[in-house]
Amino acid sequence: MTAESASDADATTPREPAQIDGQSELDEFVSDNDVVLVDFYADWCGPCKMLEPVVETLAAETDAAVAKVDVDENQPLAQQYGVRGVPTLVLFADGMQVEEVVGVQSEEQLRSLVGEYTE
Repeated sequence: MTAESASDADATTPREPAQIDGQSELDEFVSDNDVVLVDFYADWCGPCKMLEPVVETLAAETDAAVAKVDVDENQPLAQQYGVRGVPTLVLFADGMQVEEVVGVQSEEQLRSLVGEYTE
């Protein structure tokens, strides 16, 4: 992202997943975007690595903003959202948590889920 497009970031949905570190960053990201898909993941998690390109595609091609939360670095945040397994995907719409999905999902499944709130 260029410096010029970074200043416009709040006017448009980010096209790349945002790395979130802590509750305040997540709260701000959710409040700045209408629909947010949060990917709770771990670097050591094979299924998380399989899901990564799907999450990146959704960030680039849908109207949802995508956030990534490393559960090892953000254990209190993961606990707050009841994350017991990774990957866990939490969907927010208009600042409210509306969906939670655990495990690897196909791009089609996630695109459909996001589409319910972005159309």
